[in-house]
Amino acid sequence: MKLLKDKVIEEGIVLSNNVLKVDSFLNHQMDPELMKEVGREFTRRFEGERITKVLTIESSGIAPGIMTALELGVPMIFARKHKSLTLKDNIFVEKVYSFTKQETNEITVSKKFLEAGDRVLIVDDFLANGEAAFGLARIVEQAGAEVVGIGIVIEKAFQPGGKLLAEAGYRVESLVRVASLEEGKVTFANEV
Repeated sequence: MKLLKDKVIEEGIVLSNNVLKVDSFLNHQMDPELMKEVGREFTRRFEGERITKVLTIESSGIAPGIMTALELGVPMIFARKHKSLTLKDNIFVEKVYSFTKQETNEITVSKKFLEAGDRVLIVDDFLANGEAAFGLARIVEQAGAEVVGIGIVIEKAFQPGGKLLAEAGYRVESLVRVASLEEGKVTFANEV
């Protein structure tokens, strides 16, 4: 996706060989026009999948998730990372390790919003080791629903997440695949 690649090149900041900071347009301040295009692109890539729900994780997955859900005309659910007084019973719970934050979170989704028979598209901002995507997929499967695909805004292709998800049988569509962050430079993976 050229628009997204251009944003990564223009505004992304390489903090280390493993960390790309994109807080000016994706996960702190958000570019609404870019998020609208992200939603359109995921909708195009997953056309014909009869998606009934979009599932993401708070907080950075919400913008691409809601724009995708808007384009698809379906509800979006976000898994909560933080305990809520109003969401403590009748929930699906999974543990997810965050590569960026170096911590494990319990994520929760109300059983009220995810049901057997749902066809779910998982959307997230980054893919590194696949922990968030696997955690969300386990929640979908606990509900008796089906993961029809996983949409990732930026995949760090030099980390194993994409490969592990594909080996587990999930269809992964990454809008941008970063091959390397070495020497302070973003290098994109060759597009197929």
